[in-house]
Amino acid sequence: MKKRTLLSLLATAPFAARAQGSWAPDKPVKLVVPFAAGGSTDITARLLAQALGERLGQPMVVENRPGAGGNIGAEVVARAAPDGQTLFMATSGIIGANKALYRTLPFDPVRDFAPISQVAFVPNILVVGPSMPATSIADLIARCKRQPGAITYGSAGIGTSQHMAGALFAQRAGLALIHVPYRGGAPANTDLVSGKIHFIMSPLVEVLPQIRAGTLKPLGVTTLHRSPLLPEVPTIAETMPGFEIALWSGLLAPAGTPAAVVQRLATEAVAVLRTAALRAKLAEQGSEPVGSNPDAFASFIQTEIPKWTEIVRLSGATAD
Repeated sequence: MKKRTLLSLLATAPFAARAQGSWAPDKPVKLVVPFAAGGSTDITARLLAQALGERLGQPMVVENRPGAGGNIGAEVVARAAPDGQTLFMATSGIIGANKALYRTLPFDPVRDFAPISQVAFVPNILVVGPSMPATSIADLIARCKRQPGAITYGSAGIGTSQHMAGALFAQRAGLALIHVPYRGGAPANTDLVSGKIHFIMSPLVEVLPQIRAGTLKPLGVTTLHRSPLLPEVPTIAETMPGFEIALWSGLLAPAGTPAAVVQRLATEAVAVLRTAALRAKLAEQGSEPVGSNPDAFASFIQTEIPKWTEIVRLSGATAD
């Protein structure tokens, strides 16, 4: 009897292993985006969701949960069932900066999530609207110094990359600026185009159409190298040596998600991020596709938290 039981277990073990390794969702997968629709994170998430859903055999549905610098959406996923059915489109601001920005968080950026794959790097670009006639970074700084406390910059919310970049810019240039937070990049950019705020340091993906249409004027990118999409636009570092804000997005699951589920999601995410079609779509938006395994993404996050903590300290920004 015991021998037959043992032989039965040995016979079924390979099938159990294959079943575990071939996890697939049994209903649509929810991808929580912690910002309003139309922003850079949302655009990247929707491109990824369409391609990833096809490989998983179930639709991937984007759910926008904006507010509190991304913390509301992060908390939703941190408290979700760890079954692979609810995922999070994380950003450098939420995972790297918010712990330093907020006295308390409703989640832990490391303990409460299971890294799946880094998705992309996204440069920010300083763009001015019709209410700001500056023609260069140096000109903008000079105008801000002539009107201390009168110049406004927008962001997708307190603690977001736009907020950090703007605060660091003000700190490095010695400017007194007014920060105007919104519930996402799209509404902030709408007010910039209409002239209600003066400038924003927006992810390139969000403002590229307006730049090409001539409704917004680009003055400088926040990375150390110029963007291939706008090679004529200088880096801010060319005027302010050493200035850099490098953003990223990544895919997370709730902590406790089974390793087989995380691995399947990571395998498929990396696969779609290596396809020419998705890479071309992301590149058209100014994003640099990545695609990494869970261990590599976890290590990357560990290096990003102290880096962003220092950026918060240098910027003097606070969300409390």
